[in-house]
Amino acid sequence: MAFTPRVFSGTQPSGDLHLGNYLGAIKRYVEMQKTHECIYCVVDMHAITVWQEPADLRRATREVAAAYVAAGVDPKKNIVFNQSRVHQHAELAWVFNCVARMGWMSRMTQFKDKAGKNTEHVSLGLFAYPALMAADILLYKATHVPVGEDQKQHLELTRDIAAKFNNDFGPSIREQGLDADYFPITEPVIAGPATRVMSLRDGTKKMSKSDPSEQSRILLMDDADTISKKLKRATTDPEPLPSEEKGLEGRLEADNLVGIYAALADTTKAEVLRQYGGQGWGAFKPALADLAVARLAPIAAETRRLVADPASIDAFMADGAARASETAERTMSEVRRIVGFIR
Repeated sequence: MAFTPRVFSGTQPSGDLHLGNYLGAIKRYVEMQKTHECIYCVVDMHAITVWQEPADLRRATREVAAAYVAAGVDPKKNIVFNQSRVHQHAELAWVFNCVARMGWMSRMTQFKDKAGKNTEHVSLGLFAYPALMAADILLYKATHVPVGEDQKQHLELTRDIAAKFNNDFGPSIREQGLDADYFPITEPVIAGPATRVMSLRDGTKKMSKSDPSEQSRILLMDDADTISKKLKRATTDPEPLPSEEKGLEGRLEADNLVGIYAALADTTKAEVLRQYGGQGWGAFKPALADLAVARLAPIAAETRRLVADPASIDAFMADGAARASETAERTMSEVRRIVGFIR
């Protein structure tokens, strides 16, 4: 079956957005809207797998939606909405909970990382998170999902769930007059020089809003002075920048900063090193800081403007949810028949 090329992706509103969210996801959302039909979601249902203060969740949901638009996502051309407005996400997730196997879920490294040794006390939702992620994607029969390296395993699970559903319910699918390959085998889109942005303090750790050190991350809402100070204080090594990419091997912090520069400048690491190879960090870090401020300051300013008018954000999210619901209900009405529900 030939599926309409369609992109789906989402960001959790579970804390302040940081540079990793922007380079790993939102920046690519803007690029992909030029060539694909796109659905961009604020995944507030995923956020509550760990405790969220309700008022903070509402604020963060609007802020993420505002950041999408501030960065350049067009909510009229694309569908932009918050996940909880479209109930079919939860309905399909339950079907997928009954398709996916416990062993599959148990192997998800993100669950192990977040739960640690406390698996008896984390929410069931945290364990079942990947089935909801699969539902988010397959509800719209998305063919492509831009993700960072850390989400690749979840995309592989989405592909496994789609294949198992198609196989398990093959006879019923054909009885409904539908194509045997009912759900697409979605392709992850992992591209660019900064698909995994690391901590500014420790190159072995992903940049995270949960890191105890505020110096480890650049927040999208940081002011110019804060961005500059954080980047100038970023951990590096004593060696100058190499002239070729192979010279970054084993130099995790150096590789991270070069990747951030390349992503912000819409270029490659090789080109950055052609420009700065042989120079010290005293020259490179200020240049990186200036570039980051130039790219992020306008987004922060526009996000603040939009957040100051929450009704406008709610309006485009409501419009997006209404459009998303049309596709979602078409899929769910078919899935209900396929699995044998009487409606």
